[in-house]
Amino acid sequence: MARIIALLLALMLPLAGLCDTPPPEDDAAPHSADATPATAEPADNASDLFEDIDIAEVYDPLEPINRGIFWFNDKMYFYVLKPVARALRYTPEPLRISLKNFFLNLEAPVRMVNAALQGKFAVAGNELTRFATNTTLGIGGLYDPAREHFGIRLQDEDTGQTLGRYGVGPGPYLVLPLLGPSNLRDGIGTIGDSWLDLAWHIWGAGKNNYDYVGSRAVETLNTLSLDKDTYEGIKRDSLDPYLFMRDAYGQYRRDQIRN
Repeated sequence: MARIIALLLALMLPLAGLCDTPPPEDDAAPHSADATPATAEPADNASDLFEDIDIAEVYDPLEPINRGIFWFNDKMYFYVLKPVARALRYTPEPLRISLKNFFLNLEAPVRMVNAALQGKFAVAGNELTRFATNTTLGIGGLYDPAREHFGIRLQDEDTGQTLGRYGVGPGPYLVLPLLGPSNLRDGIGTIGDSWLDLAWHIWGAGKNNYDYVGSRAVETLNTLSLDKDTYEGIKRDSLDPYLFMRDAYGQYRRDQIRN
């Protein structure tokens, strides 16, 4: 059960990338429950972003089921995940930022390989340079001197984007338990992302998977502790949070694939 929960947590709150975390050229965040690069700055509030979304473009044949899972994720977020994340805020913020940097550095091969597969060789080179710089000068990735001192910014690339660039459609929209917004293509893409993630090779491959799962649970809760109540803002500003999350996710992923 712990393994299942933590694996789901690892992709929770994609909305963190949609609204609250800096755009990928500044920084990035992992995938979490009704828990990321878009090149545009986040909207001032959920209503503004919602107005720019073409609702008809999202294929959602499983809406009744998705809404039920969305309700479950919503309750888990408010009664379990966010209280734990708020408790983590009592730890020093620089420590939590360093932990975030550490896991982002381990995910560098995901970004580098997928950028190369998409023909974005300059981006792949930047990611390789970032990884080498942050692993050495950044003390194993705890710090980000590549961005802070050399201006080399992280650019988010993943297997779902690569599949999209090669013409694979998103398929039906899915709300996954604790994972939140996704679609069939991105769900398959997470398998490739996991295999390229150095955290898997350190804690997961050929070992007890609970170590890997635990590391991802820590990462997700840590990232959520740095979030500025993004989901609360969506609940407050949108008439139908389910529709907002669905269509914002669809547009966000389309923009990532096109850029």
